[in-house]
Amino acid sequence: MTVDKHKVVELEEAVVRFAGDSGDGMQLVGNLFADAAALYGNEIATFPDYPAEIRAPHNTVAGVSGFQARISNKIIHSSGDLADVLVAMNPASLKANLKWAKSGATIIVDTDAFDEKAIEKSGYKKNPLEDDTLKNYSVIKAPINSLSWETIKDMGSDQKTAYKARNVFALGILYYLFNRDFKTTDEFFEKKFKKKPPLIPINKALLRAGYNYADTIEAIHSTYKVPAFKKAEKGKYRNITGNIATAWGLLAASEKSGRPLFLGSYPITPATEILMELAIHKSLGAKVFQAEDEIAGICSAIGASYAGSMACTSTSGPGLSLKSEAIGLAVITELPLVIINVQRGGPSTGLPTKSEQSDLMQALYGRNGEGPLIIVAATSPADCFYAAYETAKLSLEHMTPAICLTDGYIGQGSEIFKIPNVKDLPPINPPIAKPNDPGYQPYKRDAETLVRKWALPGTEGLRHRIGGLEKSDGIGSVSMDPLNHQLMCEYREKKVQKIADFIPEQKLIGDENGELLVVSWGGTYGSVFTAVKEMQAEGKSVSLAHFRNICPLPKNTKQILSSFKKIIVPELNLGQFVKYLRINFPEFEYNQFNKIQGLPFMVNELKEQFNKILKEK
Repeated sequence: MTVDKHKVVELEEAVVRFAGDSGDGMQLVGNLFADAAALYGNEIATFPDYPAEIRAPHNTVAGVSGFQARISNKIIHSSGDLADVLVAMNPASLKANLKWAKSGATIIVDTDAFDEKAIEKSGYKKNPLEDDTLKNYSVIKAPINSLSWETIKDMGSDQKTAYKARNVFALGILYYLFNRDFKTTDEFFEKKFKKKPPLIPINKALLRAGYNYADTIEAIHSTYKVPAFKKAEKGKYRNITGNIATAWGLLAASEKSGRPLFLGSYPITPATEILMELAIHKSLGAKVFQAEDEIAGICSAIGASYAGSMACTSTSGPGLSLKSEAIGLAVITELPLVIINVQRGGPSTGLPTKSEQSDLMQALYGRNGEGPLIIVAATSPADCFYAAYETAKLSLEHMTPAICLTDGYIGQGSEIFKIPNVKDLPPINPPIAKPNDPGYQPYKRDAETLVRKWALPGTEGLRHRIGGLEKSDGIGSVSMDPLNHQLMCEYREKKVQKIADFIPEQKLIGDENGELLVVSWGGTYGSVFTAVKEMQAEGKSVSLAHFRNICPLPKNTKQILSSFKKIIVPELNLGQFVKYLRINFPEFEYNQFNKIQGLPFMVNELKEQFNKILKEK
């Protein structure tokens, strides 16, 4: 669809932020905008930003829900810093989000929502549409609610429906601004409202009404076009969130390992979509148990692992706390178990809808006794697929529980994902014991890897004991012998550390030595990578080591750290990974940059810190 009335300006990329009250449908229209861009051929990255309150007071800043989408004609790695276009459906959403808009950005507001009471509740003393609040912006003042009702009042609808669906009218304005067609969104309406057919023409009409309205107003001087990205690799692509990618990675690992997938979990924000997605795929052999609590979820998974399943449990920080004793049971029994932890702000209930790298220390040390396990950290929504797959592979092949850390930002954010062919993924070979093996002992170990065999119940000739008490070396009977306990603890620790031989060495982005090494991990990759690449383009001596394998660390970690004059570790916490590095490599001096606001890093704030460190003597 093209627009003739206004000049079309071609852009490399654009950042659009949708903001409104809880219930205004900002997540929905944000996703529809992103999906339309993805199907058009743009690269995309999204960031849902919504409140924890189920229903905060209407028209208050506490109740504002946001969704940011970055669309581009080149590869991107983050959802962007500040918005080029901000949609603000009420005064509170304008007040909460104006700081996230660039100077000169286009602001679209629903003027019907700016009544005296709403303005007062939002914290404004005057109507921001009538003073100098928006003097540095291009403002589209549209009576969206009134126009929505005018559009559908003769379609057998009511004003309540018009109010609820006015977000679609606003989306129509965006489609005009960015020269988008209606095809994919129409198909969404047809699928979503299949059981409520009258709502299909209503939503289609509102989308077109918003588009046509934008074509008539003088506030729009030009429209924009972000060309499609010409992908280097042919294949099947889709827009995917990290949580769905995680679920798919577990399904792929199940297929490659030949072990049936079992997930025992309890719903928790922001991890619930993993449980929901796997529940859809019974046809692929997935068994999903929604337990009554976190402890029951992980204990059911341990039972499934003992029975021979590729067992998983998913949670977030508070749930990981509750699972800690059972994780110790999986450690001492040396059973494979995949624990997905989608990190959120803490402690306690904390900021349940906000992202944070807050659980690293808990993952490393949050168990009684010596409880070593594997830790892998996903780097992006699409990488959640590969991180989940790798975590399952390491856990199954090395007979020990493993934690895959994602976070709310990448778990609920989305990006373009090239769907892989499962046959091309690395093989997964669990060490399953053979029937009637005359040399079988439950805790007899491979000389190189220290891994014990997995004896599936019912396998002839392999009866054995298992449980939470310490095992005697080899035969596996209960043992309280002090020397045996030390030996078994050392075996379990060495087994995890030996996994360093089976993971890749740490890669560097940039020169192998120089002035500044940026060390990061997990879901901060997109912003940190972008900041480092921009500084490298400016001629700065900066390199990046972004860690995906946390425990064990890659074998060349010390070598990399020793090759740079200065090291800085940016984290979305108060310094958990940097403390871990200080424990393992105390000989180096580390600078920190910590942000703990429930928000991802911005590229500009990272560059500011990195430049500051470079200038220091």
